[in-house]
Amino acid sequence: MEGQLFTWEALSAMGGASLLTFFIVQYTKILVDRVAPKLPTDLYAVIVATIVLVLSQLALGADGLDWRIYVLSIANGFIIAAAAGQMQRKAIDAPGEKVVANDKVNSDR
Repeated sequence: MEGQLFTWEALSAMGGASLLTFFIVQYTKILVDRVAPKLPTDLYAVIVATIVLVLSQLALGADGLDWRIYVLSIANGFIIAAAAGQMQRKAIDAPGEKVVANDKVNSDR
């Protein structure tokens, strides 16, 4: 499948799964906030990451009746969600930009 951005193999790995999780959460979190306002974004990201991992494993031929796929996908979902959260943080607070919360120089003006 040459020329595709995502493949099932890429989605089963850290980089692809965290990137897709980041995109899905970013594009859907406002809608999810309306439907389930008490659901924290971090937990929502874990759910999305788990679904991405399960679907990628099933697409690669894993046995859908094997419970281990689901347990590992949940465990790895936390890691993928954390990586997606770091992408979010880097997108908002770009490296090299210094944010000063109590900037006295600007508050004196």
